[in-house]
Amino acid sequence: MEKSLLSIVAAISFVFLSTSFKLAMATSGNITDRLALLAMKDQLVQGGLLPWNASLHFCLWQGVRCGPRHQRVVGLSLSGMKLGGTISPSIGNLSFLREANFFNNSFKGNIPTEFGRLRQLRSLNLSHNNLQGNIPMELTNCSNLQFLNLSDNIFSGKIPFGDNTKNLIKLSLANNDLVGEIPSSFGNLSSLDYLQLGNNHLEGGIPFTLGTLSNLKILVLSRNNLSGTIPSSIYNLSSMNDLRMGTNKLSGGLESELGLAFRELEILHLGGNQFSGRIPVSVTNISSLKQFDIHSNGFSGLVPENMGNLRNLDLFSINYNELGNGKGGDLGFLSSLGNCSRLKLLAIHMNRLSGVLPASVSNLSAELEIFYMGGNQISGSIPDGIGNLVKLTQIHVGENLLTGNVPTSIGKLRNVGRFDLSLNRFSGEIPSCIGNLSLLSHLYLNGNSFVGRVPLTLGKCTLMQIMDLSMNKLGGGIPNQLVAGFERLITLNLSHNSFNGSFDVSNSKNLVELYVDNNDFSGEITQRFGEISELRILHMQGNRFHGSIPRALASLRGLESLDLSGNNLTGTIPLELQNLPFLASLNLSFNQLEGEVPAEGVFKNISQFSVIGNKDLCGGIPEIELLKCQAEMKKKNGLSTNSIVVIVISLSLVSVSAASIATVYWKKRSGKETTPSAALRQVGFVRVSYKELVEATNGFAASNLIGDGSFGSVYKGFLDQQENPVAIKVLNLQNLGAIKSFTVECEALRNVRHRNLVKLITCCSSINFQGNDFKAVVLEFMANGSLESWLHHDHEEDHSSRHLDFAQMLDIAIDVANALDYLHHCRTPIVHRDLKPANILLDLDMVAHVSDFGIAKLLSDVESNLDNEQPTSSIIKGTIGYLAPEYGMGGPTSPEGDIYSYGILILEMITGRRPTDALFDDGMSLHSLCKMAFPEKVEEILDYRLIEQLNEKSQKRRGDENIGCDMLECLVSFANVGVACSVEVPAERMEIEDAVTELHTIKARLHSKNQIHPHKGIKELEV
Repeated sequence: MEKSLLSIVAAISFVFLSTSFKLAMATSGNITDRLALLAMKDQLVQGGLLPWNASLHFCLWQGVRCGPRHQRVVGLSLSGMKLGGTISPSIGNLSFLREANFFNNSFKGNIPTEFGRLRQLRSLNLSHNNLQGNIPMELTNCSNLQFLNLSDNIFSGKIPFGDNTKNLIKLSLANNDLVGEIPSSFGNLSSLDYLQLGNNHLEGGIPFTLGTLSNLKILVLSRNNLSGTIPSSIYNLSSMNDLRMGTNKLSGGLESELGLAFRELEILHLGGNQFSGRIPVSVTNISSLKQFDIHSNGFSGLVPENMGNLRNLDLFSINYNELGNGKGGDLGFLSSLGNCSRLKLLAIHMNRLSGVLPASVSNLSAELEIFYMGGNQISGSIPDGIGNLVKLTQIHVGENLLTGNVPTSIGKLRNVGRFDLSLNRFSGEIPSCIGNLSLLSHLYLNGNSFVGRVPLTLGKCTLMQIMDLSMNKLGGGIPNQLVAGFERLITLNLSHNSFNGSFDVSNSKNLVELYVDNNDFSGEITQRFGEISELRILHMQGNRFHGSIPRALASLRGLESLDLSGNNLTGTIPLELQNLPFLASLNLSFNQLEGEVPAEGVFKNISQFSVIGNKDLCGGIPEIELLKCQAEMKKKNGLSTNSIVVIVISLSLVSVSAASIATVYWKKRSGKETTPSAALRQVGFVRVSYKELVEATNGFAASNLIGDGSFGSVYKGFLDQQENPVAIKVLNLQNLGAIKSFTVECEALRNVRHRNLVKLITCCSSINFQGNDFKAVVLEFMANGSLESWLHHDHEEDHSSRHLDFAQMLDIAIDVANALDYLHHCRTPIVHRDLKPANILLDLDMVAHVSDFGIAKLLSDVESNLDNEQPTSSIIKGTIGYLAPEYGMGGPTSPEGDIYSYGILILEMITGRRPTDALFDDGMSLHSLCKMAFPEKVEEILDYRLIEQLNEKSQKRRGDENIGCDMLECLVSFANVGVACSVEVPAERMEIEDAVTELHTIKARLHSKNQIHPHKGIKELEV
């Protein structure tokens, strides 16, 4: 009995001690996890709120998930919380951690090697941060790791690999600065089904061992420096769904069994390499194929004729190759493609394709939006059935051998925004039905044999931006009402025709380039040319213009090239032309001009101007070898009294100028005031001093402050020289980037002029009353503030009734897209790099203007910059959330980066959510939210004010059951533009020209239903 009692006591003691030990261990583990989390918090810089404190158990802290049994941390979800700083090594103490998601923050520094101690870790997402350095080898110790995403950072060095990571299923290292070769040991990752290594600097060949990954479905190696051929083993990956190897240096041919190997392939991107040989006929066996892109290679031979077997095809791009035999009979495949009912993009341009254009192109997909076949040797005529392709937005058949008349059926293509028939052999008259293309913005008919007059119906194309009718046989006059209808016109080329009569510019105030040379125009050059404030190029040579050169041309401050040669102009050369700051090419030759040639500005460099063939000119610089004006006048008439008066006045002016210079110098030495420096003179607009800006802003008073930015403060002010108020951005020169921002913004804005860009009035680089450097940018004031303030009301202001309806959103989106289209395609292309609602300003009429060019980049040659630009800094250019994924790793600046930001901006407008909203974690983003909702569930993601508008329209017009539905359809299309512009891969983003066209289509559809009346102006708001 006694022994039994002792046994029971011993058993109870053992259980008690065991339980106490477990509790002690659990408590110890809890403390370890809590301390680890607090240590992590200490190293964070919080842009958002991370309320980790003692008032709650750490398992209840935001983003922390604990296991129910031991109350140990098993998950950390901190995505999209605006967190900065570094990741603490203490994370290695969370020994139960299975999932860690730090996506879309601003973490910097290295990945702690302590991650390698997390043996239970299954998923790690550090993408879209500013992390750098090498990827630590210790990560390969996480033997249970299945999902690893380190994309969109600034990681450098080689890709590490260890034998312990054999459980990996998905691996993404895209958009970094990784170098070296792809490890051949990747072939050991037998479970891998997703491998994304795109947009790095990887080199060498594609490892043969990748072909052993039998589960691999997605392989993305694009935008690297890979070379060599595609290993034959890759053709063993029968489960492959998405294969992208574009923009590398890969060579060789494609194996003939390609189509038999990849039976389930949907996407094949091989463009931008050095592949050669023929397109395998077997590719037509891949019935699942949706995208076939082999552009910019050296493929030759015939295109397989039965491409129509690919019934699911929506993108077919074979442009920029050597396809075709150049002898005819190369276009059989076009008829076959009529079976591809989903085809949206067909690009076969810049090859050697020849033969007669088949009438069967009329049977191409009714969904076709883009049709490019220019730059070939295609003959015949455009079939009348082309009018069946009613969804076309872009047609490019230029640089071929096409003949005949343009069919009138093109008038049915009401969605076309770009229409290019240039450099063919078309004849007959320009069909008046082109006027039906209400969305037409780019029209190229140059280099043909068109005759007759320009149809007045073209004036109905009110969205026209570029119209080139040059090098034809057109004649007659150009009616004023025709040009007057083109308020948005940027480039007009009428050169090398037989136009006659007078020429006026009337209402085209946004013209940047005007070519009317080599015609038979006559009459005087009207003073109204001086009203085209945006004009940079004016070529009027080879006509019969007479009269004097209008002095009003001197008001064209942005003029770069002026050619008036070969006319009958008389009178003197306006002295004011020498004051045009950007004029770099001036030709006044072969006229009847007389008097003195100026000697300043463009007239200082003989390589920049020509005045030959004007026998009565004198003076100028010595290199033009003209008689001195005084000597010539004395030779003819002797020294007159008037000449003496001129000389006396000139000497007086010299004396006054010398006195002025001395006064300015004295003031600068005294530290009281200075004139603007070279930076201001370079801009060449209104001159303002520091004193004037002080007076304009009431001493930079707080009551005049309208905003603060990273590089300075913005004040509302009133300058004597300006009729309207101005916005004065005063740079904070304590910020090291402010001076560079000042230089970039002045340089960018002085080179661009567009109704949807904020107007630069002047730049001031001076010294303040304390003798310190002072820099400011003076801009046009925008009465309705920023788009940011309309989307997300400021707490300190009562904006309860301040919101945008859908029609206003559409107008703003169109305005911004027009600005980007102009910036990306102007003579010196510009990439903004910080497009966001805060940088979209609205004037009194709610017209949008893109502003803040402080980190913009001017590209003298877009393509060369895209190819050769290398990251020079670890500092990201832009704002998190709007920053294109490729910029996250310091990638090259490109227009596609702006397009991404633009897409996010559209999605923010329709959802009312910022891209950094706390909702977006666990891999969710504004883009992915909208993409998942598209198209059936778009109504679920709309901003509540748009939902109210939908309901209001339905209630007001119950007689028409389609009203709410029609508006919703327009909203769906609007969301689609945002989603298409903000896809991750730059090459797959919607072109900005296409976005403009699509938005105008939506607007036309919206107004045609009388759902929403266009906005008619808003009273100025106090800012």
